[in-house]
Amino acid sequence: MAHPAPLPGDGDNLLRSDSAGIATLTLNRPQARNALSLALMNAVTHALEAIAGDASVKVVVIAGNGPAFCAGHDLKELRANPDRAFYEQTFTACSRMMQAMVRLPQPVIARVHGIATAAGCQLVASCDLALAADTARFATPGVNIGLFCSTPMVALSRNIGRKQAMEMLLLGEMVPAARALEFGLLNQVVPEAELDGAVAEMAGKIAAKSPLVLKIGKEAFYRQLELGLSDAYDYASKVMTENMLARDAGEGIDAFIEKRPPVWQGH
Repeated sequence: MAHPAPLPGDGDNLLRSDSAGIATLTLNRPQARNALSLALMNAVTHALEAIAGDASVKVVVIAGNGPAFCAGHDLKELRANPDRAFYEQTFTACSRMMQAMVRLPQPVIARVHGIATAAGCQLVASCDLALAADTARFATPGVNIGLFCSTPMVALSRNIGRKQAMEMLLLGEMVPAARALEFGLLNQVVPEAELDGAVAEMAGKIAAKSPLVLKIGKEAFYRQLELGLSDAYDYASKVMTENMLARDAGEGIDAFIEKRPPVWQGH
């Protein structure tokens, strides 16, 4: 994998490395357990906006440098700026970043180690897929410090069952990786030494698919979730019709019938 490098104009808050169609964005505030400062959130959003138009990128991995994945919002920064306008700017930037991951054409995988708490847990929930080390822990602990995790709740409640979400939100306790897997927050839990290999394997499998089909499927998945059953089927039927007219669909079906590997062209 290419050596991670700071992104231009973003300081050292965020690193990016690219290899074989996989772009890895690494949160790089290890001394603050990768707390989401305003600068870091804006850096992630800008990076995602650039990746959205980059045809060479098939999959995105979100990782964290240092002992933790992400400890949530930078509480020291928030307390140092006790102003309504700054609070609004911060939470708007956070919501924009989370939605940028959901709207990104490419699938996004969270690579989680250490802790993922509050907005860090929200970050995991906002990714399309999530793999974690068996030592990782998750929490939405805002209730313990007088700041309910209301924005993390949006992503969390769309990933796991209501009872499980309310348990995390109301108790604010750490949830081990194995239980987070049972909740549905994670796709896979592996020993920490195997985490990079598991992420690379999943990302590689996805990167081998048609980028057009990945884009169509991801967008359709999230849009149909917001519709009623009948409208969802009407919408999905239209999506499949358009998909069938694409060159990659014809190539994929022909390759399946002819028992050969498909050659994707992304259109």
